[in-house]
Amino acid sequence: MIPVGSFQGMKSLNKSAILNVVRQYAPISRSKIAKLTKLTPPTVTNLVGELIESHLVVESTLGESTGGRKPILLRINSSAFYVIGVYAGAKRVKAVTANLDGHVVKQVEMKYSNNQTSEQFLLTLETAVEKVMQSTHPIQESFLGIGVGMHGLVDPEQGLSLFAPHLNLRHIPIKAALEKRFKLPVEVENDVRAQTLAESWFGRGAGIPNFICVHVGTGVGAGIIIDNKLYRGTSFTAGEIGHTTIDSNGPRCSCGNYGCLETMVGGAALARRAGQAIRCGKESIIEEWVAGDLDKINGEMLYRAAQRDDQVAIEVLADTGRYLGIGLANLINTLNPALIILSGGVSRSEDFILKPLLKTLEKRTLTKPADAVTITISELGENSFAIGAFTLLLIKLFTPAGLGDVVQIF
Repeated sequence: MIPVGSFQGMKSLNKSAILNVVRQYAPISRSKIAKLTKLTPPTVTNLVGELIESHLVVESTLGESTGGRKPILLRINSSAFYVIGVYAGAKRVKAVTANLDGHVVKQVEMKYSNNQTSEQFLLTLETAVEKVMQSTHPIQESFLGIGVGMHGLVDPEQGLSLFAPHLNLRHIPIKAALEKRFKLPVEVENDVRAQTLAESWFGRGAGIPNFICVHVGTGVGAGIIIDNKLYRGTSFTAGEIGHTTIDSNGPRCSCGNYGCLETMVGGAALARRAGQAIRCGKESIIEEWVAGDLDKINGEMLYRAAQRDDQVAIEVLADTGRYLGIGLANLINTLNPALIILSGGVSRSEDFILKPLLKTLEKRTLTKPADAVTITISELGENSFAIGAFTLLLIKLFTPAGLGDVVQIF
């Protein structure tokens, strides 16, 4: 990295600033860029020339004249390069490629082998990346880098997976391994924090300086944006709301505590409560679907059963909404966000979860923060984690260093 204080460093920051303005406002003229960035017109002209030479920016159409020659408008040359996003989840790896506009071009999905080692895990990542690159473009120079959204605890500065609980693996050198294999820059982040960056660039969090993304799936986690910047915490564990206590007399959690939010609203919790209700004699279509093997119940079944007016499924989902409401009330009272975005399997059952969730918030949140917050559902879809992963690369490309992770400066 070039020192920010040097002339070359400032030149690089100015290039990033120009790139980001072109990304946000294209098609845009050089004079408009100068006004927005507060750079001098000659500086903008010189740096735009370098960006055009590097194929990151292209001249497109002519703008409206204000009395003189019509200005030539600029846009990002989005199809010239690609970024790679990898989601390393609890059960599978998904790798996607995208252009510089963030549009997904190709994707590859692979499952892990059983009881795999760190070496086998890294090989799965490398294979997925190689396959998606080969299906996208034959020339490696067309790729700018690889972003990885990894479940569990992550050190983003060193690119390490500190602990992947669902794989029971520790200290996996993801960044070092992928950079050695592909000779490309690699960024690594926790999956939900990466997803939160995707929401800030391409989703419902765009333009909002303070918001939280809460993902409810196999586990429960949150990504927190404060003043347009991703908050990671002192040891990179900020957002682990799945391990906040909701009921101290509740079920034992994998972390060793009792009654964590994850034990009340995670996928396994829903299946457990549905199975308990059926064992206690309540009738449900789900019992027929699993042929009496209640260990096969999953969240998708509960959603489909609830749509058929199955009372066991409806009650389980309503309880889930109430428990999740308690967890969100704690976040709202503590952090006072403008927006909370829900994602994951549970969010697909919003018709059955959202109403009891909102009623719980009414009872448990302070009036001021409650009035200020909006609860909504993510629209990024099944690729949200992979989108977040390649957003890590776009941030490096478009964000002037030192101005934060989420750029809303112009």
